Amino acid sequence: MDSNLYSLVQVIWDYMLVGQRLRAADCIFMLGSYDIRVADYAIDLFHDGYAPHLLFSGGVVQQNEALGVFWDLPEAEYFARHAAARGVPAERILVENRASNTGENFLFARDLLNRRAFDFESFILVQKPFMERRVLATAQMLWRDFDFAVSSPPISCADYLDGDLPRDALIQDIVGDFQRVKVYGDKGFQMPQPVPDDVWHAFERLCALGYDERLV
Repeated sequence: MDSNLYSLVQVIWDYMLVGQRLRAADCIFMLGSYDIRVADYAIDLFHDGYAPHLLFSGGVVQQNEALGVFWDLPEAEYFARHAAARGVPAERILVENRASNTGENFLFARDLLNRRAFDFESFILVQKPFMERRVLATAQMLWRDFDFAVSSPPISCADYLDGDLPRDALIQDIVGDFQRVKVYGDKGFQMPQPVPDDVWHAFERLCALGYDERLV
């Protein structure tokens, strides 16, 4: 991978990581993803005793040719099945299988918890590393009355890009998710986040290199 390209992606990656400290919570809440490593991380947190319940949210049936991911179930159901196979008791798993975006993850999950009469007050919010800031900004807007910490699998930018998923498709997603932090904050969909000049410059450079397929 070209060192200049990697350096630009690393700037975005570092900005999107918020690095909040993990602490025990009532529930681990994994937002929809195409990355099984995110589910495994959430399951590991459960087995490590961070929370007694594991909530999966996501209604997308992943058929993503660019990333080579093809599932026949909504994300939440796919990950719930994976969690059960890894020893999480069925009564500890909650499934919200309608959400199609980050905002709906929070809104529909809250609706599920209300309908099921769960009175959770604290959450560990789990997503991909390069979506941490988006998750934080959305939670700050939609879940202001809950206590939460945002977390993700402890994977470096280099290791993530050199993993099993196609590198260019991942960079497209990283750039797109970063842009949503700015655009959705301006639109009031999530809490606005300050964007340093060097981060915005890296974004513009990546767009100029053709990584603009996931922009809104």
